[in-house]
Amino acid sequence: MVSHRENNTQRIAALDEQAEALRLRPGMGIAEARAMHPSIDVVEADPEADRRLLESLADWCDRYTPLVALDGENGLFLDITGCAHLFGGEKALLADLMARFFHQGFDVRAGLAATPGAAWAAARFAAGHIIAPGSERNFLSRLPLSALRIDARTKASLESVGLRTVGAIMDGPRAPLVRRFGGALIERLDQGLGRLEEAISPRLPVAPLSVERHLADPLSLIEDVERLVGLLAATLKVDLERREEGARALELLLFRVDGVVSRITVGASRPIREPSLVRKLFHERLTALGETIDAGCGFDLVRLSALSTACFDARQGDLAGEIEDTGEELAIFADRVTARLGEAAILEPVPAASHLPERAAAVASYAQEEDRKTLAKAGKAKSGSASRPARLERPIRLFRSPEPIEVPLTEVPDGPPQNFRWRRAMHRVARAEGPERIAPEWWREETDAPTRDYYRVEDADGRRYWLYRQGLYGAQATAPRWFLHGVFA
Repeated sequence: MVSHRENNTQRIAALDEQAEALRLRPGMGIAEARAMHPSIDVVEADPEADRRLLESLADWCDRYTPLVALDGENGLFLDITGCAHLFGGEKALLADLMARFFHQGFDVRAGLAATPGAAWAAARFAAGHIIAPGSERNFLSRLPLSALRIDARTKASLESVGLRTVGAIMDGPRAPLVRRFGGALIERLDQGLGRLEEAISPRLPVAPLSVERHLADPLSLIEDVERLVGLLAATLKVDLERREEGARALELLLFRVDGVVSRITVGASRPIREPSLVRKLFHERLTALGETIDAGCGFDLVRLSALSTACFDARQGDLAGEIEDTGEELAIFADRVTARLGEAAILEPVPAASHLPERAAAVASYAQEEDRKTLAKAGKAKSGSASRPARLERPIRLFRSPEPIEVPLTEVPDGPPQNFRWRRAMHRVARAEGPERIAPEWWREETDAPTRDYYRVEDADGRRYWLYRQGLYGAQATAPRWFLHGVFA
């Protein structure tokens, strides 16, 4: 038995067939159950583990349809519209699903119907049955009220007035039922009968393009998986060419015989569709994963999906067969390194919306920066050749945090320092340019930050620095402070 705490009382949450034979039932207190049968074994419920198990089963059900949704704590919805013929029909699909679950050690109840409500009721009150379209009324009419998926309070209220079956609800007047028991009751009834549409929200987005291969002999070697990826990519290329698109994100699903599913994703900084490139990316990713991918008894289903696509810019070479270098080789190299080492392996500085030097730049992955460049080109083409104002010279190296310096002598109020001490060394200023005044970002600061006056200075040895004065002489009670923010060479 599995127990859980409810209102400071340990109660039975689930039990097996032997416990049911002892006339125990869910919701019974553990103390009462032990009084009846002192030798029973009780295990504390682990909702997180149950959730992970249910999600792993949902992953495995992707072999039948990509539209898989979670239903509460112990159920799944599968929308098999357009998929049943791939398994020999609805009856064959249902039989295959239940047989595979049985061999994995699960006791499942499954039902199939044209509406989610009727399918839910069939799975729990007529396991293994297929409800023909149009016969939902006859099927539901003889079932108890629990088949409508209503809450326990509404169910108890209906039973207190003698309404114990779904058929009694169907035959009753709708207006009094709504006034007394709420609109949710009629809504659930109409959903089960197909009068009201009920949407099933899949737990994962559906890939626009997918190709798969069912294997009579399961694969156990990663090298065989890579070769199969190349074959699947060749099939996927045909569909991408027809749509004049390339793949930006690809996912490889490996369905193991015992029900374990491995999801492996790779990204591309530019749209790709060549099978050799796809295979190289997955080779790097599979090599990085190494022994974390356990083939077990082998993979009997391999699926390659294009999670996201983009317009593929096909370029044609000149008469000599040469194509202008557009950075494609660099993009391929970056994609392979990213697949092997992760998104943070190759970063590129990008401008940020801030005029403060330490906030004016950020780092982003190479793939994200390629997206920004594409959007920037498109925006420039739409807006014309509008020129941006020239930015002032910035140092080659900008410190992560400005370092304080000592300035014993300076020209008041806005003159540069004549010398300064940094890291215990005194530097005599030979030349200086400035000031460049940068106001604080008052909309982001918690308190009023002082103004900065930046100077580009060169010492007697020819070294150039970028330093600033924080605050103004005479504008505050304390003397302004000086900081070194970067070096030019």
